[in-house]
Amino acid sequence: MSITGLHHITLVTADAQRNVDFYTRVLGLRLVKTTVNFDDPSSYHLYYADAVGTPGSVVTFFEWPRAPRGRPGVGGTHHLAMRVADRSALLRWKRRLTDLGVHVRGPYDRHYFASIYFRDPDGTILEIATDGPGLLIDDAGQAPGVAQHSPPSELVRGARDEGAIAAATWPEPVPGIDADMSLTRGMHHISATASDLSRTDDFLRGQLGLTLVKRTSNFDDPSMPHWTWGTADARPGSLITYFELNAPHAKRSVMGAGQTHHYAFSVPDDDAQGALRERLLLAGLSVSTVQDRVYFRSIYSKDPDGHIVEVATAVPGFLIDEDVSVTGRALQLPPWLQQHHARISAELTPLDSPPWPHDGASATREHAGQTLHAPVLAEVGS
Repeated sequence: MSITGLHHITLVTADAQRNVDFYTRVLGLRLVKTTVNFDDPSSYHLYYADAVGTPGSVVTFFEWPRAPRGRPGVGGTHHLAMRVADRSALLRWKRRLTDLGVHVRGPYDRHYFASIYFRDPDGTILEIATDGPGLLIDDAGQAPGVAQHSPPSELVRGARDEGAIAAATWPEPVPGIDADMSLTRGMHHISATASDLSRTDDFLRGQLGLTLVKRTSNFDDPSMPHWTWGTADARPGSLITYFELNAPHAKRSVMGAGQTHHYAFSVPDDDAQGALRERLLLAGLSVSTVQDRVYFRSIYSKDPDGHIVEVATAVPGFLIDEDVSVTGRALQLPPWLQQHHARISAELTPLDSPPWPHDGASATREHAGQTLHAPVLAEVGS
């Protein structure tokens, strides 16, 4: 299998400054690249990640200032999950976010990990999940994805102790983000919605070569199948999950603020990408030509329900046009737009992005402790 894990997810925001404030000052991610949508240079394309934009750590946004609120549904993404080390880090995140006025649900025991849920200012559902105990804990030597595993009865909605879950938090204020809390560890998984998981499996496993690592059900609605694909070791950061919603009148996703435009898998290089593209073409699937995104090369296809799926190279990376000490601070344009830099820059609303003075936990504490723009917390808490 040439796919090594997730590369990035691209969502839509209606307000670039509000987005920068939340993802850097609240969540402590690094604005690793400020550029424009290469297919629409009039709009920002913002990249958040770790210090160097490691594939799997990258969350990006197109700014569509007049975009209405999007809606999850069939053919779209339901939520994005980021990683932390353990439950204590999860509880510290709950306390930090709650004290900042963000409504948080959980922590929930999902058997394979524990997690909390909240929304960003555009309504994107975000999850923070622990690395362990892992998706393979109940396979008992079987090949992953073969058996159907029902959620433990005490962990499903209606049986779990919701009062105790709501009350669980860190006992003291959490003004900064320590190393165990750092979300620069990357994505844990992405969850989308399908109308037929067998068709989705044909695409993800049969064509893209992923491993089906878990068949279970939605812990909040055990009648809804929930399958997960990834690398054979079910490593966090490689995982894409789908809920099946095949009711006759199931609503389709609606593109807009707070919704995903596409998600992307990572391959090592151009050769691996080219081989995968040929495989998709031979299967009769629609796939784009290779697109130069400067920091990686991309091909695009769609899952059976129409969700845009990208396959991006891990090279050349985000440091080809900026030093690591200043990434994200200045507007970067691809070579074919450089001659229009002055005009494009003048048409974009200037951004106030926080500095990232150092790398490591000390930088995260300083970075995340800066003054927040008031509209951020007002909108998230509503």
